[in-house]
Amino acid sequence: MLDKSGDYRLGYRGDVEGLRAIAILLVVACHAKVKWLAGGFVGVDVFYVLSGYLITGLLVQEIHSRRELRFANFYGRRMRRLMPAMLLMLLVVCIFGKLLLAADGQVQQALAATSAALWLSNFHFAFANMDYFAPGAETNLFLHTWSLGVEEQFYLIWPLLVVLAMGAWVGAKARPSTIRLKHVFGGVFVLTLALSLYWTWHAPRLAFYMMPSRAWQFALGALVFLVVGTPKYQTGTWRPGPVWSVIAGWSGLAMVLAAALLIDGSVPYPGYWALLPTLGTALVLAAGTGQAGWREASGWLRTRPMQALGRVSYSWYLWHWPILLLGTELIDARNGWNRLSLVLLSLLIAALSYRFFETPIRHNSKLLAKPRMAVFVGLAIMILAGSFALRWQNAARVRMKDPAQLRFVAAHFDAPVIYSMGCDDWYHSARVQICSFGDPHAKHTAVAIGDSVGLQWFPAYARVFDKPDWRLLVLTKSSCPMVDAPFFYSRISREYTVCGEWRQTALKEVAALNPDIVVLGSTFTYPFTRKQWIDGTRDVLRALEGHVREIYIMRATPVLPFDGPSCLAPRSWLYRTLSAQAKCTSASHATQFDDAWRWLRASIRPFPNAHLIDLNSEICPNDTCHAELDGNIVYRDDMHMTASFASSLAPAVGRALDLPSLLAPHNGADITQVRGTQ
Repeated sequence: MLDKSGDYRLGYRGDVEGLRAIAILLVVACHAKVKWLAGGFVGVDVFYVLSGYLITGLLVQEIHSRRELRFANFYGRRMRRLMPAMLLMLLVVCIFGKLLLAADGQVQQALAATSAALWLSNFHFAFANMDYFAPGAETNLFLHTWSLGVEEQFYLIWPLLVVLAMGAWVGAKARPSTIRLKHVFGGVFVLTLALSLYWTWHAPRLAFYMMPSRAWQFALGALVFLVVGTPKYQTGTWRPGPVWSVIAGWSGLAMVLAAALLIDGSVPYPGYWALLPTLGTALVLAAGTGQAGWREASGWLRTRPMQALGRVSYSWYLWHWPILLLGTELIDARNGWNRLSLVLLSLLIAALSYRFFETPIRHNSKLLAKPRMAVFVGLAIMILAGSFALRWQNAARVRMKDPAQLRFVAAHFDAPVIYSMGCDDWYHSARVQICSFGDPHAKHTAVAIGDSVGLQWFPAYARVFDKPDWRLLVLTKSSCPMVDAPFFYSRISREYTVCGEWRQTALKEVAALNPDIVVLGSTFTYPFTRKQWIDGTRDVLRALEGHVREIYIMRATPVLPFDGPSCLAPRSWLYRTLSAQAKCTSASHATQFDDAWRWLRASIRPFPNAHLIDLNSEICPNDTCHAELDGNIVYRDDMHMTASFASSLAPAVGRALDLPSLLAPHNGADITQVRGTQ
């Protein structure tokens, strides 16, 4: 039917608005780090099914009424509905990003903003060149727009698919039919679900970000409309009975909530798990076409609070993520109450945007009367917004060359030389590459092996073993701990099997060398249990037992809640005025940090030649970590020391290793003590 503006609309369904509310609440809770809703990102899957249902319904309705589809009208409606809020968010966030972020942190932000303005951010994040030491996508202000890119690409393809499947092209003799449309969408569902499952295991970034691996969710929403939608436009539709509506509605809602509770970042996604929220949403939609009493889930979804949240769900989705990230630049976002205040602020901004910006433009009479103009104006503004974001990027590059910024920009790249030498192949292969330093025929051999936190000490090791009788060998793989236990690596969205293969081969090669010293090192942030830490560390030590004179395990350094150089870098007047954490300091102790250390101490007890080294008092004096100490920048990001600072700790490392004592005759005493400067 036509509304007052001349748009085609399905009959109002309050349960659909309520489902939108559920979806956005789950997404916001996930991003606000509500631990028991870590799987709240499944709210995006709910939105996709709803879009498939609603857009297919609108297209079918218009085709049955006019026997054709006016593409300009359809795209004009989409432009009016989605673009104003999106562009407003981009403009405001770009401005505040420039005012609150360090210059070198703005370059990637601006590039992502450009792709978001053109509805291509899912391509940006799917094909971004991953550098291990570059900031992860989770720190990007525009990461959430990937799902909007998927939606827009769906809107580009779906109308043409509906027209062709229904036989509704201009000049078609037969009356458009939905029968073939059901078969087409059934085929889309099966084929793209299979593609999604395949990509989840073989190309997880494509599976997560790209529209073809999500098309089955849109198709399922479309099939729900075609099977149980408005009977006027379909043949052979089925209407749910009251008992079925109650069971299906509550079951579907339970499936969506169960997905949010059971799924977390350690689960390959979409994969099979995505069926849970997707099928759940389909059940709620199907059940909602029946009665809507208080016994039915749809009755609860129609309550006023759910309707209110559902109406602003799109705006809230746009605003919540950048508000949370920008807020962390100003306040301590580890505090739950602070995160809640940021969430409420984003909801307030979303409500104001919906009421005073989106709604007036959406119902503007001139745009309604001239849909082609709305499309062309929208495209022009998209290009203009993209060029604005590129100008921001260029301005950030210029600011990075400012003498006041250069020291802090350089600190981000102050990494050990081993990375420019190709010693680390990260997740790309299990090939073991040994980098050698010193005389290859030296009498004594030292080996440093571990992840990037373990090998951040390389500059200190290089100075300690820069002696005529010593050579130093380096074996490293980023994010690969010296703990023999499997784990899901969220950065690559799959289990890090390459790490296990590399570690096994590397330990065999080290044992074959029969070195005098082996220094192991890993960060403490791996998702291991106490048993995994202890047993996995002991398995590593057993692989070296009998082949190494002395084994040392270097304690991990604390992780900062901010990027060190960026915190120190000069920023705008607004940041200096508002920021409560400009001191760039943090407590050194945390539960996970202390637990891992305690478990390492337990793990070495059966090995008399194993030692622990703790030099964190040199890095974080008085249990307080500083981004800068005595004029030296300590961290190059939030967890790795700069190579310059690590090199300055060579005397402390030398004392902890105690080489003269090492080379003295072994007296068989128990030496499993902790060495350091505590």
